[in-house]
Amino acid sequence: MQAAQCFAEGRPNAQIAADLRVGLRQVEKWRQAWRRGGADALRSKGPHGRPRLDDEQFARLEAELNRGPAAHGYSDDQRWTLARVAALIKELFGVDYTRPGVSLLLRRNGWSVQVPGRRAVQRDDQAVIAWKQEVWPQVEAPRATWAPGSVSRTRPVKGSGRPTDVPGAAGDTGRR
Repeated sequence: MQAAQCFAEGRPNAQIAADLRVGLRQVEKWRQAWRRGGADALRSKGPHGRPRLDDEQFARLEAELNRGPAAHGYSDDQRWTLARVAALIKELFGVDYTRPGVSLLLRRNGWSVQVPGRRAVQRDDQAVIAWKQEVWPQVEAPRATWAPGSVSRTRPVKGSGRPTDVPGAAGDTGRR
């Protein structure tokens, strides 16, 4: 409202911006609104809020979600993604939701993220256990954890058990 008073007095935008401690672009926007609708155009329209579905609308959304993605044209896979749910909300109620907004809406109403297990239908859990116990130990050589190790091939740790009198051992220059 102070800006509207300054506009009426004919003060320049730069001075108004400095006095009110706001950006020049904001003052320009306010002046355009003031020219179109006077001081009433500058009144607050209230806080911006996310559009919320009421209980009846959410019950309808829940019923549609329970029908499954295929019922809504998603026959390629049977998963509801946040983008798909947002598109369904837009289609049913004409309300735009972002993906984070859809996530909040669903969590607020008791829904949770469900990630499908990616296991083959023909998987045999007993065979996997047997393979891990019987075959894998033969494939993987046991580690010698009793001796200190070194990542350097040229300077092994003392007492590592590596022979020092063979080609390529520490101290061997390879020249004879």
